[in-house]
Amino acid sequence: MHAPYTSPLTPHAKIRVLIVDDSALMRSLLRELLMTQPDLEVVGAAPDPHVARELIKQLDPDVLTLDVEMPRMNGLDFLEKLMRLRPMPVVMVSTLTEQGSEVTLRALELGAVDFVTKPKLGLASQLPEMIEEIGEKIRVAARARIRRRTLGGATPVRPTPIAGHVFGTTERVICVGASTGGTEALKEFLSRLPANAPAVLITQHMPEHFTRPFAERLNGLSAMTVKEAAHDERVLPGHAYVAPGHSHLRVVRSGAYYYIALSQEAPVNRHRPSVDVLFMSAAEALGPNGLGVILTGMGRDGAAGLLAMRQAGAFTIAQDEETCVVYGMPRAAIEVGAVQEVLPLQDIARRALTLLAEKG
Repeated sequence: MHAPYTSPLTPHAKIRVLIVDDSALMRSLLRELLMTQPDLEVVGAAPDPHVARELIKQLDPDVLTLDVEMPRMNGLDFLEKLMRLRPMPVVMVSTLTEQGSEVTLRALELGAVDFVTKPKLGLASQLPEMIEEIGEKIRVAARARIRRRTLGGATPVRPTPIAGHVFGTTERVICVGASTGGTEALKEFLSRLPANAPAVLITQHMPEHFTRPFAERLNGLSAMTVKEAAHDERVLPGHAYVAPGHSHLRVVRSGAYYYIALSQEAPVNRHRPSVDVLFMSAAEALGPNGLGVILTGMGRDGAAGLLAMRQAGAFTIAQDEETCVVYGMPRAAIEVGAVQEVLPLQDIARRALTLLAEKG
């Protein structure tokens, strides 16, 4: 196994960014946005992957921003070669469309750390928020754990779902929160659960056009039925529900059953959907029938909610630092005393099923 990429940054060094985009206007706009940040330095800009390859050799950037649709070689082909031959942090610049989301999800599979939606020319009112988002994601990417892809790395073998557990009740529910790196972590987690697993509720930080295609991808890789959550639907065993990118997801109890409640209230911890919103509702509605899992991601979203779940009697698990792309969310949850066990990603599903089977 190849060692993960280690950031060369010193505490006071600027993060060196190379922009790759076929649009001269977009290269200019991204350069202007990034150069407003005192800790970021744009060291170059390339109109296509062939020029980018030479600039990477010459300039040795810390982070690449990469467009998908480019002449001579598309961004996905370039990304796949890059992650095999010279792995480095990549932030995709994506169009906020259904088609754009499919391509971006594929880029995350290939090893991109994260993505930002492509800035719209002429929308000056959005620039401050855009600068903050792009800057933050580049900073996180510069310190992310990047692993070299093997020739077979683009299409990994799906793990066999864990068998042998018998669940004597339909009341157990697993609640999972994730952010940066979470699309691949969730795929790994869900692919290890059997078709009869307890219900899984998922909040992954993601724009609204991305969550339905993401759920459909997970559905094709999991023995469970995975779907984008809908308001007022009943939570059923053998099903996993992904919070829509436009709404908070809560679990509520009515009589003997659990249901999903979606709302478009203000963002929490700057996110909608928010992991804290899901976990807080789980603490109230599920109590000891819940199990909380916090996976890779930046920031602190989910820490307070996971603590509330633990205090309500739920068991709580965090992904370990070694297998996280970004250790921010698990670390924050551990710091507040919310976590009972810290495990490698590949062990979390088995441990969760064991704990819930024992309770059942």
